[in-house]
Amino acid sequence: MALYIYNDLTRQKEKFVPLHEGWVGMYVCGPTVYDHAHLGHAKSYVSFDVVLRYLRYLGYRVRYVQNITDVGHLLDTGEDRILKGARRDRIEPMEVVEIYTRSYFEDMDALRVTRPDISPRASGHIPEQIELARVLLEKGHAYEAGGSVYFSVETFPEYGKLSGRRVEELLEAVRIEQNPDKRHPADFALWRRAEPEHIMRWPSPWGWGFPGWHLECSAMSMKYLGETLDIHGGGLDNIFPHHESEIAQSEAATGKPFVRYWMHNNMVTVDGARMGKSMGNYVTIKEALRGAHPRLSRAYSPLAIRLFVLSSHYRSPLDFSDAGLQAAERGLGRLHEAVRRVRSRLPTAPEGPASPEVEEQLAAHKARFLAAMDDDFNTPVAISVLFDVVRESNARVEAGGASRGTLLAYDAFYRELGDTVLGLIPDDVGKEELAGLTEDLLRLLIELRAEFRAQKDWARADAIRARLASIGIVLEDGPEETRWRLER
Repeated sequence: MALYIYNDLTRQKEKFVPLHEGWVGMYVCGPTVYDHAHLGHAKSYVSFDVVLRYLRYLGYRVRYVQNITDVGHLLDTGEDRILKGARRDRIEPMEVVEIYTRSYFEDMDALRVTRPDISPRASGHIPEQIELARVLLEKGHAYEAGGSVYFSVETFPEYGKLSGRRVEELLEAVRIEQNPDKRHPADFALWRRAEPEHIMRWPSPWGWGFPGWHLECSAMSMKYLGETLDIHGGGLDNIFPHHESEIAQSEAATGKPFVRYWMHNNMVTVDGARMGKSMGNYVTIKEALRGAHPRLSRAYSPLAIRLFVLSSHYRSPLDFSDAGLQAAERGLGRLHEAVRRVRSRLPTAPEGPASPEVEEQLAAHKARFLAAMDDDFNTPVAISVLFDVVRESNARVEAGGASRGTLLAYDAFYRELGDTVLGLIPDDVGKEELAGLTEDLLRLLIELRAEFRAQKDWARADAIRARLASIGIVLEDGPEETRWRLER
């Protein structure tokens, strides 16, 4: 079965066919790094992490680009978010950027979100942004006024094709800044003039200034992925004006389609309202990991948060609740316990191939799992398949007598689909118990050897010492006890 993706540009599911066979260029709008990431960010980046993982699982070579916005993303008040963070924390703007960029990646690493291949910063690509603005001026799609450069939406008749609204409707849907320099109220800034006291500014052909938020993503995505991207992702709230403006300026500059498949994740909600910093109702990822928020009854593990996110389809809203996170933690516990049972039985399982019945069942489960993922990355259904396997593997293990081949078949399913695709089962699941079990077994052998020595059964006592030495464990007999150490 082929992979189908819901394309927000055409408003329908479409068979995924990349521009270049076997290679996918994927860009996802990254964070504006002026504060810690919250659970709304987790929804976005965990969702697109699974998109990335599944594309790679299917054999595509994917170049994944996710930007870091460190200048140009303005609040409704016109204030740059980074400057707001700098005033709040009483530090330099680039200190804000460094602190919260590190914080963001710490959170994403904890959630097992794959690092992007390239994480370009807006402030590191000023020449590319100036050049894109210059091209748009040259082609008559932009104009300079008062040291700023604006895109003229009237020169791009398709403006609004992503959001599905006419320019007049868009003006009513959002706040449009009143600016006498603009020829049309919907025109947006490609480059903004900066006053001398403005901390973040760069020289340009139009004077000192800084780039517009929309221009940044177009310049950076096309630099690393070419003039036409296979996939562009972001939050649903990015459709207008951000992605709409990206389309206009990019296609006006190149004359080519900017993106083949537009994907947008839905929001995390709190009591029906979108979670966000501007709403004041957010829970940071760090707060969730520590349980340090009034809405939380306890701390939650990173993978419980990941499972909580993936339990909803990426295009569906996810309502935040402490009860929902508790359910995810319990579900993760059941999943990991099933994997531990399989892996702990492997060393002592009787040799033999996998049961034909088990192989048939797992093949059917895999087909259902892949069908769900091929249907626009339907992770809730894929997770339900995973838990069907949990029930079956638990029953096999509890019944006893499962062959090594059967247990390996279950373990392979968990590794291939539960981890490679969904990222929910790290390799160390089960090893934490085995580490303690190993030490307990070692202590048991030492005690058994002591009994042989007390019985003057030197042959058996020496045999235990020799066997342990052969695997690098050296015993040292003392006046009161026998100690052991590893020698490699």
